[in-house]
Amino acid sequence: MEIESVRCECCGLKEDCSQDYINDVKAKFDGKWLCGLCSEAVRDEVSRSKKQVGVEEAVKAHMSFCGKFKSNPAVRIADGIRQMLRRRSGDLSNTRNLPSYSKKFTRSASTKLY
Repeated sequence: MEIESVRCECCGLKEDCSQDYINDVKAKFDGKWLCGLCSEAVRDEVSRSKKQVGVEEAVKAHMSFCGKFKSNPAVRIADGIRQMLRRRSGDLSNTRNLPSYSKKFTRSASTKLY
């Protein structure tokens, strides 16, 4: 089994994967290879959307979301995980009115140092 390095078409993260796995992921996401986090975000968008959103539309929306951030892939992944967890917990509305700089540097109640 040959291993290849492949780059996520959304966030730019590189992973080493078998060609079979790469082909399987591309078949699920309109011919685009997505890393694990981006593929979960796309699946989440498809399943949670109030209007019927197809995979192709969800991939485009997620690629647009990832394109807004110019930092390195690790920072984007951390931000994506944070957003996905907030969305799943129903807490996304709490951060909408915060300025963007405060979103990056907030701590949860369990990690505040008093």
